[in-house]
Amino acid sequence: MLTVAAALCSGGSAGRLTVNGLPVVGGTFSIGYVHSIYRAPSAEVFTVEGRRFTMRAVVSTNESVLEYYALDGTRVRTPEGTWVLRLAVPATYEELSLLTTSIGRRTLISGGRCLPLFPADGAARVRLAVEERPDARSGPCRPPYDLAALRWAPKALTASPSS
Repeated sequence: MLTVAAALCSGGSAGRLTVNGLPVVGGTFSIGYVHSIYRAPSAEVFTVEGRRFTMRAVVSTNESVLEYYALDGTRVRTPEGTWVLRLAVPATYEELSLLTTSIGRRTLISGGRCLPLFPADGAARVRLAVEERPDARSGPCRPPYDLAALRWAPKALTASPSS
């Protein structure tokens, strides 16, 4: 099973505490978070090709989050009210290192399932990579990732502007 594997490390570069994975459904996954300035549920949307993953879009319930990124691309507002920024120059990764906190609540999202990446308090480093793993774990998405706007994130790649 192709999964996005998350290795959670304690502060700094200390050893791995846990390694978990979220099954990749439909060739896409998102990294959901609550924007630290606008307090808006948002997500970065990725496609998966082999073991590489490419950030293609940013979605949010608040248009200001898209402006914060200061990236070139096409902006649309979906009929559901979600703001989408499709990147003009997508970014591709084989591995991605993130700092996660309980404030931003970074969470992997794919196929309506979620894998929280943040610690209960403080901060942690997380390394993301796409791997074949038989032991993927996830659970139902809880607030704020149960929002229709974020479940809709994979469709952001083909969104049309609202009329």
